[in-house]
Amino acid sequence: MPKLIVVNREGTESTVEADDGLTVMEAIRDNGFDELLALCGGCCSCATCHVYVDPAFKDKLPEVSEDEDDLLDSSDHRNENSRLSCQLPLNAETDGLKVTIAPED
Repeated sequence: MPKLIVVNREGTESTVEADDGLTVMEAIRDNGFDELLALCGGCCSCATCHVYVDPAFKDKLPEVSEDEDDLLDSSDHRNENSRLSCQLPLNAETDGLKVTIAPED
């Protein structure tokens, strides 16, 4: 069961466990982090699950798709570590992944 480290908008860090194959968005939502809206439910059609990913995990995650890139462009808070958490699968390779919930647009 992969562990995910989540930093909320106030800077509080929490570690949660998630089933293999869930996305980062699902793990955050299922563990009661209300500030991650995820309005589209993981369909990659909004940017309300925007997170900043620890750069140490960049090579362990799938490439940013064109759709994800376009949606991230709509955020005023995009940076080089921005990803949509609905596009990030959790598995043994991503065990210990740390993400910070991005400010709301």
